[in-house]
Amino acid sequence: MSVSGVLARIAAALALVLLTFNPSGNSYCHWVARDFPHLSALQVLSGIALIIGWVIYVTATHRSLGRLGVILLMALFAALIWLAVQNGWLHLTGGKVAWIVVLATGLILGIGMCWSFVHQRLSGQTDVDEVSSH
Repeated sequence: MSVSGVLARIAAALALVLLTFNPSGNSYCHWVARDFPHLSALQVLSGIALIIGWVIYVTATHRSLGRLGVILLMALFAALIWLAVQNGWLHLTGGKVAWIVVLATGLILGIGMCWSFVHQRLSGQTDVDEVSSH
C-alpha cells in the first residue's frame, strides 16, 4: 500500500466520523434529531450506510490493533494534546474538545484500517485471520 492509500483510508475514516457527528451541527445525528421521530427513507438509508461503514472500520481496527493498540493510540493522542495545551500551542476553549475527540476517533479508525499494511512493511510479517479447516 502506498502513502496515498494510507492517507485515503484515514481520510475516509475521518469522513465517516464527521458525517456521523461533528460539533458544527451539520451531521447525520443533527439531521435525524431535527426530524425525529418522523424519519424519511433517505435518513434511514443514510443511517444504515453509516452503520455499515462503522462496522467495517471498527472491525478492521479491532483486528489490526487489538484493544491494547487502541488504548495505546488513545493515550498517545491524549499525551500529544496535553503537550500542546501545556506549551500554549492549543487552548481548549469554544468547543475545541469535541472537535479534538471527533478527529482523534477518525485518526484511530484510519490508522486501524491500514495498520496491518504498515506493520507488514515495517516488519516484513504478514497478518492473517484464523482459518478453520473442516
